[in-house]
Amino acid sequence: MEIAPKPRPKQSEERLVAPDEDKFTGFVFKIHANMDPNHRNRLAFVKVVSGEFKRNIPYLHVRHNKKLKFSSPNAFFAEKKEIVDISYPGDIVGLQDTGNFKIGDTLTEGEIINYKGVPSFSPEHFRYINNADPMKSKQLYKGIDQLMDEGVAQLFTLELNGRKVIGTVGALQYEVIQYRLEHEYGAKCTYENLNVHKACWVEPENEKSEEFKDFKRVKQRFLAKDKRGQLVFLADSMFTLQMTEQKYPSIKFHYTSEFK
Repeated sequence: MEIAPKPRPKQSEERLVAPDEDKFTGFVFKIHANMDPNHRNRLAFVKVVSGEFKRNIPYLHVRHNKKLKFSSPNAFFAEKKEIVDISYPGDIVGLQDTGNFKIGDTLTEGEIINYKGVPSFSPEHFRYINNADPMKSKQLYKGIDQLMDEGVAQLFTLELNGRKVIGTVGALQYEVIQYRLEHEYGAKCTYENLNVHKACWVEPENEKSEEFKDFKRVKQRFLAKDKRGQLVFLADSMFTLQMTEQKYPSIKFHYTSEFK
C-alpha cells in the first residue's frame, strides 16, 4: 500500500460501490482476441471493484442476466500468466471468453449493478472497409466483430446501404487491422477514404417529433448505427455540424457514446 494507491470506490448507475464491501463486483474494461493464435481464444479483462473474485464460483453477468463460472481465471505478471484462486479489489483477472462479454459488462454476486463502461469517443479517421476475398466473407465479419469488441477501432454501419465504416484515432490502426484480419482470421480487406469530420451520437428530445423525422430524412446519407445500435451522425465538416445543430435545436449531438 506504500507504493501504490488503495482501490477506490467506483460509481455504478445504481450506487457508489466501496472496495471494502463483502460481495464481489467487477467490470470488463478490455477484451483481447487471439492471445494464443493456436487456440483462437479471447480473454476478457475484469477489474475487481469490491469483495473477492473466486475461482469456480458462479457470478451474475448482469447484461445477460445469467450465471457464469470460471475454472481458470488468470493473473498476469509481465509475460507470464497463472491461474489464480482468489483476487481482491484493484486486481485484474483475465477470463476465458467465448463471446459473452463486451467492454463495460458487469459481474456481481447477484445484485443488479451496471458500471459505466469505457465510453467511445469520436474517431479522427474514417474509411469504408471492403472485402477483398468474397470467399472469406464469414471470416472477415467475424474478425471485424471481434477486433471491434477489443476497442481497436469503431464500426459504423450506414443506414442507407449497410456499408461498413471503420473509425480510428490514428491512421496506423488501419494497417494493424488489415494485418490482424489476414494473419489471425485468414481474411483480406481494402479501404476507401470517407470524408467525415466527426461522428456524433444522436439524442433526440422526442423520437416521434416531426423535427427528428425531418432530420433523419434530410441527413439519411450521413446516418449510421454503431456496434451497440446507437444512431450516429457522420458530419462531413464542422460547418455542416453547426448548421445541423441550428436547424434541429431539439436534437443533441454528442462526441462520446455515453451521454445518458
